[in-house]
Amino acid sequence: MIPPARSKLFAAWFSRYAERRLQRTFEAVQVYGLDALASAVAGGPVLVVSNHTAWWDPLVAIVLCERILEVEAYAMMDAANLRRLPFFTRVGAFGVDLTDPLDGARAIRLGAKLLSTPGRLVWLFPQGQERPITARPLGFRPGSAEIARISRRARVVPLALRYEMGATPRPTLWISCGEATEPGRDALAERARQEA
Repeated sequence: MIPPARSKLFAAWFSRYAERRLQRTFEAVQVYGLDALASAVAGGPVLVVSNHTAWWDPLVAIVLCERILEVEAYAMMDAANLRRLPFFTRVGAFGVDLTDPLDGARAIRLGAKLLSTPGRLVWLFPQGQERPITARPLGFRPGSAEIARISRRARVVPLALRYEMGATPRPTLWISCGEATEPGRDALAERARQEA
């Protein structure tokens, strides 16, 4: 496992950079349910589970967490990708070897530990890799449900990302935040609920 090396200063700088990239790339950003997500973050630690459709997804997560919600955020990432892009550790990413169950268990414990502190957010892309938005089932891995199950204080917020071309020259980014829920204690049921 690659631990996070979060730097508040680096996160602030990088989130401004990411925000400018999003502004230059997308015609519009449509966000639904942001108030519910902000309310959940204000009420305690939050586990965000999101689909993973494009390389833009981590930048969207960083901008939402740092620039809009202003929350101390962390994210689980494939260790192989994190080794290629180590600067993500400075914005709170921690790496897990998706082929090693022991490493997965360590990452799950770290995710739950991070969620033991109010005012924190842990973001997971449970698909483990980019998949087309139309792919069904989504194919969530069990890690997010396990983190939810063992994290006693965190609420779970589903978040959907979609990028669409329309009548404008640049695409639109769609973000939909679901209602925060208490995590289920049955990991299989929790995983199915998160994926739904």
